[in-house]
Amino acid sequence: MRKFQLLMLLLVAVSFNAIAQSKDAIVGKWLNASGEGQIEIYKKGDKYFGKLAWLKEPNLNGKPKVDSKNPTASLQNRQLLNLEILKDFIYEDGKWTDGTIYDPKSGKTYSCNISLKSADVMNVRGYIGISLLGRSETFRRVK
Repeated sequence: MRKFQLLMLLLVAVSFNAIAQSKDAIVGKWLNASGEGQIEIYKKGDKYFGKLAWLKEPNLNGKPKVDSKNPTASLQNRQLLNLEILKDFIYEDGKWTDGTIYDPKSGKTYSCNISLKSADVMNVRGYIGISLLGRSETFRRVK
């Protein structure tokens, strides 16, 4: 009987931990792995998006950096600052999935999933095709 009570207590504790990570837990500002930029994640409707809110070096030759690597010529002059690079994430089963991440350094867009390692550490995985064929980076929450 005692083992059953301990097991039930453990299950309740795990359930509370899962509930504690709400779907809005990623909302806020995050420093990317290289420290070159901060991404501000926000919610629009039921989906999550992120924009470049800060750049360590926002200018190039005295002018704001632009999206020069974009494959669409008409978008190559848009400024990188405030550029939406995370799009259309949905929250399910403790993860943010089915979104995309745009890499302004290459001009490429990748499928992407996001998960939290802790309240202040986020894992961002960009990939082509299946998640196994990709790369992960760790972002840290900006205080």
